Amino acid sequence: MQPDLRDQELEAPLDEAAAIAPAAALFHALSEPTRLLILQHLFSGEHRVRELTEHLGLAQSTVSAHLACLRDCGLVRSRAEGRASMFSLVDPDRLTALFAVTEGLLAATGSAVTLCTHLTQQNQTEQDRTEQDRTEQNRAEQDQTEQERSA
Repeated sequence: MQPDLRDQELEAPLDEAAAIAPAAALFHALSEPTRLLILQHLFSGEHRVRELTEHLGLAQSTVSAHLACLRDCGLVRSRAEGRASMFSLVDPDRLTALFAVTEGLLAATGSAVTLCTHLTQQNQTEQDRTEQDRTEQNRAEQDQTEQERSA
């Protein structure tokens, strides 16, 4: 008895769907604005649920549910610290790359957004340091010039 070809046709899409299920879970996790805000905040370091709740102004149960979704698709991890759980990003570098590509795609469609806020803040801090270094160097040069004139 030969297998029914219709059964084989029905199995192929199911196998394909199962194969891309992890990607679908990832995109689902990234499809919710609150989860994106949580990820952005976790770029600043490890946080307790309570800290995220205070930062976002949401109920603890809501934040916990979002964190569970992010953990289930492998974007965040948790570790116990006493009675609290500490949450952090699993791979900040790859997530930064994903956010940067997303920013580029959205900019190309006319929808400019900034997902890599941690980089914007980091770049501003570096620019501030560079400006401060220049100011200090200029002051040192001025002091040296004044000392040479006095001598």
